[in-house]
Amino acid sequence: MARPLDGLVVLSLAEQYPGPYATMLMADLGADVILIERPAGGDPARQFPAFFAALNRNKRSVILDLKSAGGRGALLALARRADVLLEGFRPKTMDRLGLGYEVLAAVNPLLVYLSVSGFGQDGPYRDRPAHDLSYQAITGVFFRHARASQPALKIPDVAIGDLSAGMFTVLGALAAIVERSRTGRGSYVDVSMTDGLVSWMTAFLAPIMNGQAPVEFGAEPGYGVFACGDGQLLTLSVAHEDWFWRPLCSVTGLTTAANLGHAARVARSGELKKRLADTLRSQPRNHWGALFDEHGIPWAPVSDLSEVVADPHFGSHQMFRQVPEAGGASSWHVSQPLSFGGVRPGPTRPAPALGEHTLEVLKQFGLSASEITAAVGSTAAVG
Repeated sequence: MARPLDGLVVLSLAEQYPGPYATMLMADLGADVILIERPAGGDPARQFPAFFAALNRNKRSVILDLKSAGGRGALLALARRADVLLEGFRPKTMDRLGLGYEVLAAVNPLLVYLSVSGFGQDGPYRDRPAHDLSYQAITGVFFRHARASQPALKIPDVAIGDLSAGMFTVLGALAAIVERSRTGRGSYVDVSMTDGLVSWMTAFLAPIMNGQAPVEFGAEPGYGVFACGDGQLLTLSVAHEDWFWRPLCSVTGLTTAANLGHAARVARSGELKKRLADTLRSQPRNHWGALFDEHGIPWAPVSDLSEVVADPHFGSHQMFRQVPEAGGASSWHVSQPLSFGGVRPGPTRPAPALGEHTLEVLKQFGLSASEITAAVGSTAAVG
């Protein structure tokens, strides 16, 4: 089938997590994503093979030594025919290499050039090194711990700074491509991981700036994680809705609290949550799940990873698929989440070996054998 981004050529110099996640989404949707990797080891994430494989399916890998004139010349040759270039180095690194936006835009005015970094390309924290945990901390994601002056009980497993930056990168790239169709010019997009997280905190930060208190949905007694009689966990997610609270009270025996509104429930949250917890511990999770589904009450099981991949709902959505590999083997991958006309495009091939497509791509883009050797530093490293 034709895919939405068929024909789009993306050069990716962004390593580790945000860039690879962004280009994974674009590759699944049809873009020809070409990884530009360093000769000595490539993307540092390759030291974690399962992690790298999960994020880099559907892409091609090219080795270029960007510290050499030949490598820089090869990148310019690729950029002349590319639609998008994505880099994730520290601010101004590409300028120091002689590969900044102005240089590449001069050889390809249509190029959309994106830089992904922790704090953006300017500002007082521009050069500060950090990882996802610190990005979440400085953007207010841990505000409850700040108020309690206590460290987090658990470090988050999901790197939302990295992943949100990946999503904003795709959004920025596609928005710039739409703009290009109108103006006939490419553009430069600065993707700051921390700015993205501040945006995600909009519903909490905007009230603070305007002298108001954020809505405390989590204070609802019917919003939380509860243990059931068989030791399994479930969540209830009654936020502010009386129409969910009343049937919850009916099936759990809290009939005297059924007519309490949001404010009254929050005022008595501790008492009501304890009553709910005591009741839910009286029966196994399957019992409560069937009742909650029957009465239209928002809930979900707390699933382990193995339960997610076995969940029939995600199976019906084709969220997991096998991708053929060399030698007749195959590996499982998580599908990209968008359905187009009832069809989910990608993934179709596994992550590339380091430099697997160097000769193929550089020849495709018109480089000679001597130029290829100069570009990669050593033909021994070329797949």
